[in-house]
Amino acid sequence: MFQIYPFGDSGLSIRFGKTISSKTNQYIRSFSMLLREENTQGIVEWIPTFTSITIIYDSSILSYHELKKRMTILLKKLVQMKLPSAQLHIIPTCYEEEYAPDLSYVAKFNGLSKDEVIAIHTQPYYLIYMIGFTPGFPYLGGMSKRIATPRLSKPRMNTPAGSVGIAGEQTGIYPLASPGGWQIIGRTPLKLFDPTNEHPFLLEAGNFIKFVQVDSSDYRKLEKEVEKGTYSYIIRDY
Repeated sequence: MFQIYPFGDSGLSIRFGKTISSKTNQYIRSFSMLLREENTQGIVEWIPTFTSITIIYDSSILSYHELKKRMTILLKKLVQMKLPSAQLHIIPTCYEEEYAPDLSYVAKFNGLSKDEVIAIHTQPYYLIYMIGFTPGFPYLGGMSKRIATPRLSKPRMNTPAGSVGIAGEQTGIYPLASPGGWQIIGRTPLKLFDPTNEHPFLLEAGNFIKFVQVDSSDYRKLEKEVEKGTYSYIIRDY
């Protein structure tokens, strides 16, 4: 069911499935929890992806064969493990032109109005499959194909932090200002990554988010609250 194979000279990768799915994501989330609880000496870090986990280890402490043996034992525990409830993060997002330079293009490309794109984008509860690309960037599952749009032909040199974008059949949020080629359809004032916090990442793989539309006036108000540290993040069990 699960495949284990070497990844370079100090890595081991475990594949939990061949296709991207919520079930595969549950296996990955559960196994990440087991790794955290086990706290095996010699494991440096692990990197969850859509269908696998790659474990980086110190080969001076732990051999590949010993690590593979331990991971095989952990995988047997995985089947019996019960996950805690996931969390749902509410993401206030402004879709007005000032914050959504590509919304008109996305609407035109899909034969929709801008309001229809917004309605479709704010409808799902998006599963966070993994975090990557830049610190805190969530790769989300669940976006409707009705608003799928190719990346920009020429990436921007700077995409503002909080920008909400579409690339192909995926949507995501830029946690930091950075170059990028996603079609930007909105922006959230929330900080997804704050290195000054004890827990720098707002979002985690296995949880869910829902975009909620706000106007520019509310956006600026929320932005000030976030900057002052007075904003109350809306997080619910899901």
